[in-house]
Amino acid sequence: MSVELETEEVNLSELFLDILSKNDMHLLKEFLDEQNISDVVELVNEFPENEATIIDNMTVHRAVSVFKILDINQQKDIIKELPARKTAKILNELPPDDRTDFLEELPKAAIRDLIKLLDPEERKITLSLLGYPEDSVGRLMTPDYVYVYPHFTVTQVLDTIRKYGKNSETIDVIYIIDEKGGLIDDIRIRDLLLAKPDDIISEIIDGRFVALNVYDDQEHASQVFKMNNRTAIPVVDDNDVLLGIVTIDDILWVTNEEFSEDMQKMGGTEALNEPYLDISIFKLFKKRITWLVVLFFGEMFTATAMGYFEGEIKKVTLLALFVPLILSSGGNSGSQASTLIIQAMSIGEITIANWWKILRREITSGLLLGAVLGLIGFFRVMVWHSIAPGLYGEHWILIAFTIGLTLVGVVLWGTIMGSMLPILLKRLGADPAASSAPFVATLVDVTALVIYFSVALLILRGTLL
Repeated sequence: MSVELETEEVNLSELFLDILSKNDMHLLKEFLDEQNISDVVELVNEFPENEATIIDNMTVHRAVSVFKILDINQQKDIIKELPARKTAKILNELPPDDRTDFLEELPKAAIRDLIKLLDPEERKITLSLLGYPEDSVGRLMTPDYVYVYPHFTVTQVLDTIRKYGKNSETIDVIYIIDEKGGLIDDIRIRDLLLAKPDDIISEIIDGRFVALNVYDDQEHASQVFKMNNRTAIPVVDDNDVLLGIVTIDDILWVTNEEFSEDMQKMGGTEALNEPYLDISIFKLFKKRITWLVVLFFGEMFTATAMGYFEGEIKKVTLLALFVPLILSSGGNSGSQASTLIIQAMSIGEITIANWWKILRREITSGLLLGAVLGLIGFFRVMVWHSIAPGLYGEHWILIAFTIGLTLVGVVLWGTIMGSMLPILLKRLGADPAASSAPFVATLVDVTALVIYFSVALLILRGTLL
């Protein structure tokens, strides 16, 4: 039976199961090595009970291509089931940055065992990368790049690319270093191909390169890529010695992870760091309970504020009817502002230094938004009074003014709090996403009640109060 079957006419899953049932590993290897990498990944996802079998029966290079784009939990399961010989081959073949990403998710004991399987040179590289801070550029970089010297001719550079380019992460960009390893410049392959064979590299380069420090934050690296439209950026130490490169595919993974973490934090939970369906119920409970308890205690202050104004509520029970309206308006405006500022900070549109400009904009926005909601609240009381004249009593107009002015104040306050909290947290070195929508809403709830009943006392004193 040839694996060169008309796979377009046969469902790949059914074909895979058919071959698997024959227990013919040679045929299975032939079949898997003929499929697109993306199709093999789909098979791994569809048949998790056979994921190790799939990886074990592929050529090492293709197995690595599949392994490095799988979810971390799938990678862990596969490594547990793979024979040691295959594990060693895959780990040694993995690009250093992908290997580091995988190892840093494992317990220390497992890392020690797997590092023993690496070749001496790969072990040295891996230990070096694992030595950098967790969220630093050093964890992302790869030492697999092509470098040349400024006295090389274009012909010599092309010969170097042919010799070493196969094992490089990318040959789109070639790096020029001095005798001490210091980075001088980089040059794109396009410019080399358009140059004359006898041109000297030092005469072609212009010295206008962009580099990252090995200790730079990964989020900063993402911004550098975005601003400079690069597929790869060199990484240097404090003495400008070239240590490695970071490629755009690594940054895209980081950006995706950062986005997921921020969304989870903005929803009022800790970052899961695992797919939702893979995380245990107990871990999910631990991730969520802390914030829920914090928010619960925050809402207790809301109850305290309500108790403080209990006398006013007893005198004018109508005030209690509008409490949900007031609280939701303040919380919603705060959540809006918080989300906008966090998103703008995450993509580098604003920084801490812009706080005063942001505050002025948000004060204006808060007043405009509050005025609109205040007018709606005012006319809402008027309309209901016209429908049921005795509903709000003889001082209904004062009630309307109380609701209208309170909404202006509450929305303004919510907007200010929502916009300034992320900046304050960033200034203190915390994650701005921690000023999540639930947190802002809870904080605004307490102050909204104070604003509401203070305005009520001011307007209704001598009449209803």
